Amino acid sequence: MASPSGFAHYPEPIEGPDVPYAPIPNHNPVLRGLPLVAASQLVSWSGTLQRFFWKNAGFGSIKDMAVLDDVTYTFQPVVTPLGATGPMLAFGPELLESKHADAKGRYYTASDYHEMYKSGRVTPLQVAEVLLPLTKANKEKPGKYEDAWADSHGKDHLALKAARASTERYAAGKHLGVLDGVPVGVKDDVDVEGYVNHFGLQYNPSIPWFKEQEESAWPVKTLQDAGAVVIGKLRMHEMGSDTNGLNVYQGTPTNHLNNAYYPGGSSSGPASAVSAGLIPITVGTDAGGSIRIPANFNGIYGLKTSQHRTIAMNSTMCVTGPIAATVADLTIAYRVMSQPDPDCPTQSLFALSIPPAPSANKVMGVFRDWWKQADPKVAEACNRAVDWFAEKRGYDVVDISIPYLPEAQLAHGSVCVVELTESARRRTPNPANWLSLVGPANKVLLSVGKQTPAVDFLKYNSLRTLLMQHLAYLFQKYPGLLIMTPTTPLIGWPRTPGDESYGLSDANTTFRNMMYIFLSNMTGTPSLSAPVGYVDPLQGEGKLCVSLMATAEWGAEEQLLSWAGETEEYLHTVYPDGRRRPDSWLDVPALATQEKKDK
Repeated sequence: MASPSGFAHYPEPIEGPDVPYAPIPNHNPVLRGLPLVAASQLVSWSGTLQRFFWKNAGFGSIKDMAVLDDVTYTFQPVVTPLGATGPMLAFGPELLESKHADAKGRYYTASDYHEMYKSGRVTPLQVAEVLLPLTKANKEKPGKYEDAWADSHGKDHLALKAARASTERYAAGKHLGVLDGVPVGVKDDVDVEGYVNHFGLQYNPSIPWFKEQEESAWPVKTLQDAGAVVIGKLRMHEMGSDTNGLNVYQGTPTNHLNNAYYPGGSSSGPASAVSAGLIPITVGTDAGGSIRIPANFNGIYGLKTSQHRTIAMNSTMCVTGPIAATVADLTIAYRVMSQPDPDCPTQSLFALSIPPAPSANKVMGVFRDWWKQADPKVAEACNRAVDWFAEKRGYDVVDISIPYLPEAQLAHGSVCVVELTESARRRTPNPANWLSLVGPANKVLLSVGKQTPAVDFLKYNSLRTLLMQHLAYLFQKYPGLLIMTPTTPLIGWPRTPGDESYGLSDANTTFRNMMYIFLSNMTGTPSLSAPVGYVDPLQGEGKLCVSLMATAEWGAEEQLLSWAGETEEYLHTVYPDGRRRPDSWLDVPALATQEKKDK
């Protein structure tokens, strides 16, 4: 089987060994409270304990896999579709016409804001003036929405300046398009000109690393150039190192569907703010589900792009991508953010992702043994959606298998921790004191991560090659294939009283939460999470979201977005209760209009 033409670095399509799916039991200790604080000190001081926990996690087992003996290493899973890089695909009526406007769970879209601005009902400046106070911490009277936002350090004038310029363009009849004046947010690890990156860490102005950024990252700049107004930076899990969103130092954002559960991480603030209706679009990052897991937990949409599709990052796992309340806005944001950066020799080479033709193959691949590891209620909701796609939308559902998934997840986890450890070492003036910025959970994680030997790291990347080759084989065998899984096997991650004080180290739940999402990070393929149902919680009030996830061939983001449009129809027309919107959802345009009347 030959690699297709039209790509750079497409893996050789080689079917991997036919091995059964055999989950690897997790026996990592669960640490919280004062025992976590004590353990973090002991582990950070003791190389013996570090090596014990590293081995106990199973990270050392990959190098002994005989099947990897002659497999080459892949350090960057970048597969580049070649061809025309522009112009950007136009926004057709399917993206600009409001859908489900009468639905109980409707969200405002960028197009809705655009029409309101053109009509004069409200202005971008009025929207920004309403939103900015909601992003500020108020110790005397905490608000519902402030915990999603990082400290802007007095930079509100930047948002107001952008909103004022947009308002003037609309007044002059010279708006820039559908995103002009639309409020957006940016995760706290992505550069925005004039703002500080906290990376989820406790702010310390005496450390030079906490500095104002001189320019926006390319995906943010493209949105700003289209007129979008960055309201501020959004909180994240400390260092992006876990998938629950708990943050001891900054505070944990609210899951507005059910505040007895974590919002998911590490893009916790972005997903919280979008779910609550404050903004329709945010910029997130994803090295281990950090866009897709919080999108799932908060009942919205998240796209993890192909590796380096929007920006070439100094990571073998991480991408920058959009989170949005609707598929239309996810598509608009993706198209804008993925425009070629002329200054980047890697990202600028990506050809446009083209939506599939009406006659294109529609195939869903399901690995049954992997799928059935999910909570039964999650599996049931996702199975019901797949059956609908087969019956109503003409998808062929085929059984597939993927070898060594549990081992590959271990490799993914270890590589992520190694990359986090390396990025942490240069943040403090004294490299010997490099753990001083992080909390107890990360002291344990990073101390263990630094024990990874080079031989193990090399073999992780041999396993990456094997996995990419097998996916290439599947994509060639089944043209149009979408690999289907739940986004996460969990029905949310319950919050535990007391964890806000010291944090939580629960690698067992973390690994389980990442059971499906790691595949696209490891292989560089694009992946999208879309809500397909709701289930009753074990605690608190409010049903929790279940999302279905599709992983596509390298460069096939538009295929994923087309599929997501079908999931949106499914949710609104087939699911008994329709789309669920939080009770705390905020009608921002109505609030801005009322403020306008009151002045």
